[in-house]
Amino acid sequence: MSRNILLLFALLLTLQLTVPAQSLAGAAQKVEYYPLEEVRTGQKGTARTVFAGAEPQEFGLEILGVLPGFPAPRKSVIIARLSGKEVERTSVFAGMSGSPVYIDGKLVGAIAYAFPFSKEPIAGITPIKQMIEMFEQGKQSSGGRDQLGFQREPRAVSYSQLTGDGWKSLLPQAQAGGVSFVAPVATGSPLAALLGQQFAPIATPLIFNGFTAQSVSQFTPQLQAQGLLPVAGVGGASAITPLGKVTDRTLVGGTSVSVELVRGDFTVAASGTVTLRDGNQVYAFGHPFLSLGSADMPMSESQVVTVIPNTLNSFKLTVPGQMVGTISQDRSTGIYGNLGRAPKMIPVTINLHTSRGQVETFRYEVANDEFLTPLLLNMTVYSTLTSSERSLGDSTVSVRGKIEVKGQESITLERRFSAQGAVISAAGSVAGPVQALLSSGFEGVELGQITLDIAASDSRRVASLDRIALDRNEARSGETVEVQAYVRTESGKQFVQRIPVQIPADVPPGQLVLFVGDGGTLQQASASQSFVPKDLSQLVGAINRIKKNDRLYVKLFRITTGAVIGTDEMPNLPPSFVATLNSDRASGGYTPTVLSPVGEKELPPAEYVVNGQQLITISVIR
Repeated sequence: MSRNILLLFALLLTLQLTVPAQSLAGAAQKVEYYPLEEVRTGQKGTARTVFAGAEPQEFGLEILGVLPGFPAPRKSVIIARLSGKEVERTSVFAGMSGSPVYIDGKLVGAIAYAFPFSKEPIAGITPIKQMIEMFEQGKQSSGGRDQLGFQREPRAVSYSQLTGDGWKSLLPQAQAGGVSFVAPVATGSPLAALLGQQFAPIATPLIFNGFTAQSVSQFTPQLQAQGLLPVAGVGGASAITPLGKVTDRTLVGGTSVSVELVRGDFTVAASGTVTLRDGNQVYAFGHPFLSLGSADMPMSESQVVTVIPNTLNSFKLTVPGQMVGTISQDRSTGIYGNLGRAPKMIPVTINLHTSRGQVETFRYEVANDEFLTPLLLNMTVYSTLTSSERSLGDSTVSVRGKIEVKGQESITLERRFSAQGAVISAAGSVAGPVQALLSSGFEGVELGQITLDIAASDSRRVASLDRIALDRNEARSGETVEVQAYVRTESGKQFVQRIPVQIPADVPPGQLVLFVGDGGTLQQASASQSFVPKDLSQLVGAINRIKKNDRLYVKLFRITTGAVIGTDEMPNLPPSFVATLNSDRASGGYTPTVLSPVGEKELPPAEYVVNGQQLITISVIR
C-alpha cells in the first residue's frame, strides 16, 4: 500500500516538473503578434538580444513612427529609438539583426535597419507579419525551377570556365589594409554620398577563421559582389558537428544564431539574432543575408564573446556552436530555417605537400550553392597555400585531385602552374570545374567528397618548345617516325626529347600535319570554345577530357573537311554532311575545321612546365 502511494507521489511530481517545460514550448509556438495598424508614435516596448554569453537581455525602445514603402513597395518599416545601459554603450551593432521587439507582450517584428554613423540608437523594425508572409510564399518554390515555374535550361560552358582560367581575370591584386566594418551601402554603392541619411540593413558579422589576412583582402571585391561583407574578421572556429538535440530552449526569440558557409579547419559564418521560433520553424535577421532565395546551409547555436563598441560600427564576436538545423530560405525579410534537419554539405580534404618536405592535411565542409561554393573553394585553396607557401614572386604549384559527382564518374584534376600568380591559378583550377557543374542548369547535380593533393615549391620551372625535327620526311602507313622536340629553359639550357610516332595503318597516302605542343594550346585549337552540353554526363566527360597544361602532346592531322560539334571532333565528314551543316536550314552549334585528327599521344610530365607549339608536315607514301 505504502509502495503504491510512493509511486503515485513520484508520478504527480514528474507531471508537475514537465508541465512548465511543455507550456514554454507551447508558448514558443503560439506567440501573439502585434498588428502593424495599431503601432503608434510614443508607444513603449522591449527588445531582446545577446550582448554576452548565450542568454538574451532585454532593453527598451520607443516607437517614433512608421515609414511606409520601405524597403519595397507595399512594405513598411517601424522606426524606434533604443534605450538601456548596454545599448548606450554599443548603439545599434552588427549582429543585432533579428532582435525581437514586443509591445504589451506581443511580437511586433525584428530590428533590422539602422542609420550608419547615427548619433542616437535609431533602428528600423521589420514587421513580423511581413516576415511570415514572405516565407510562406517561399515554401511553395520548387528547386530547379525559376520563379515562373519553368524548368531551368542547360547553359553554355566555355573552355576557360572548365579549366578555371576565367577566375584569374576576376581576381584583383592583393590589397593592403584591413577589412570593412560598415554596412554594404558604404562600399562602392551609388548611394554612398547619402551615407548616414538613409536606412541600411544592419551589417551582418561574417567570421573568417583559419584564413590569412591576405586571402580575405584578396577576395573582398568578389565577396562584396556576392553580397558577402567581412564586417568582422575575427571570431571562433566552427567545428564539424553532427545534428544536435533540439530542446524547448533551442534558438528561441532573442538568442544568437549562426549561418555557416564553411566549417572545419576553415570557418566562414554569419551571426545574427532569432526573431521567432514557431515549433521547428525559425525566423531571423529581418533583412536579407545574401538574397539566395532557396538555400541549404547549417543553422547553429552560437555564443557571444562580447560586443565591441566601435565608432564606425559596433559588432559582436561570436563562436558558432552545435548545428541544430538548416537555413532553407534567404529572402528580403530575413532568413528562415528548420530545426532537426541537416543540410547537404560538400566535404573537402586537402593534403598540402609543402616546399619544406612536410604534409599538412586540412578538412572542412562548404555549403552547396551555385554561386557561393566556387568562391568559397577558391578562397580556401588559396588560403591553404598562402598560409604555408609564398604568394609573391615565382613559385610552382601542382594540383591533383578528385571531385565526386553523384550518379556520374568522378572528375579528375591534374594541373601544374609555374609563374607569378601560380597560387591564384591553382585555386581557380579547382573552383572552375565546380562552378561549371553547379551552374550547368541540370537537375540533381550533387557533389560529393572533394580530395586534393597540392604540392608547392619556391622556384619557377618553365621551359619553351623551341623547335621540332623529323628523322625523315616520308613514311608508309603503319611505320614509326621519330620526332625530336628541342626544349629550352629560361636559363638557356636546352635538352632534346625523342618521341616515337606511329603512322596509323589505315591512313591513305597524302600529306599529314604533325602538331607538337602544350595541352592548353592543343585544347584551344581542337575544341569549340563554347558549347551547350546535352546532359550532365556529357559535361562531366568534357571536364575529364581537358588536356593537361604541364606537358606536351603529339597529334596527327589530315587536311580534310571536318567539324567540332560540342566537344566532339568529327573528322573526315562527307561533302553531303558538311553541306547540311552549312545549309540555310541550319546555323550555329558547330565549328568547321580543315584539319581532321587521325591520332594523338600524351607525353609524361617533364621536370619543367613546357609551353609552346610547333607544326611540321610528313608525307605518307605507298
